Amino acid sequence: MFYVYILVSQKDGSLYTGQTNDLKKRLKKHNAGNSKSTKSKTPYDLGYFEIIQTRAEAMWREWELKKQFSTEYKKKLIAEFDPVKINKVLS
Repeated sequence: MFYVYILVSQKDGSLYTGQTNDLKKRLKKHNAGNSKSTKSKTPYDLGYFEIIQTRAEAMWREWELKKQFSTEYKKKLIAEFDPVKINKVLS
């Protein structure tokens, strides 16, 4: 099981999209400043995620969200996402 996720920077509201097989651990890594691409805008909140069956599919979906969809589309996904799901995956 893999996750494709969108993080929201508490610092400036910017978004970051990624994929992982351990969402909780990956969020901690981002917030600890251990990811080159996100360390300047920590801390982050998890805004959205999808569960995907294979790494190949997760990588494809990550690419799709990054390259094919606008920031406004991603903000809409976040706004419509059930926060209870976030709490469940992070607890």
